[in-house]
Amino acid sequence: MFHFKQFSVKQDKTAMKVGTDGVLLGAWVPVENSRNILDIGTGTGLIALMLAQRNLNARITAIDIDENAFIQAMGNISESPWHDRITVIHESLQKFSKNHPAKFDLIATNPPFFNNSLHAPDKAKSAARHSHLLPHEDLLIDGKNLLTSNGKLALILPVAEYQLFSRQAENFGFYENQNIRIFPTPSKAAVRIMGIWGLQKTSENFKEEIIIEKYGRHKYSDEYIALTREFYLNMA
Repeated sequence: MFHFKQFSVKQDKTAMKVGTDGVLLGAWVPVENSRNILDIGTGTGLIALMLAQRNLNARITAIDIDENAFIQAMGNISESPWHDRITVIHESLQKFSKNHPAKFDLIATNPPFFNNSLHAPDKAKSAARHSHLLPHEDLLIDGKNLLTSNGKLALILPVAEYQLFSRQAENFGFYENQNIRIFPTPSKAAVRIMGIWGLQKTSENFKEEIIIEKYGRHKYSDEYIALTREFYLNMA
């Protein structure tokens, strides 16, 4: 079990465990003006829980195609302080988009990103990491259908996959509003990009950078501490 300051996450049933990617996205994505939020591929329910903690007025729908992830997320959310504001649904994005007419102010996802690599022997972990079950095209098509006119799509991907996603997103009528490159240390190249995409073009596309371990192993940058301190137990 992974303990945060205001909630805990069991992860024994899910293929993909609590990780830096999910925590970064859940801590960074703007939620202030969002009343209806969709978390795609919720896994343990981590991102849904983080967004519920950050916005006490939001109603959140969390979906996952994997039955074990659905069961795990249901359990984690039912034991959280925000269980009455989060709904968990066992359904793919493609089916959810057809079956639910609701519109969302924010869609957040830590999507699968391996397009062509060999699938892992563990089918659940393979599904969680490979994009064949959630192609970026489907994410963009269904995301566009589910967003309000001013809604935002927020996601995190490895750098190469993000660049590919960017080209696809522009073809589907999305505009990048903001992105942040994530560096593990000052001496290493960026490993992830988080981005905010909308259906409306903004006057400025904000670009930022963040270093995680700036001063050595487990010696975090001020920016990373500020971003995650409301969640991690060991952050000041």
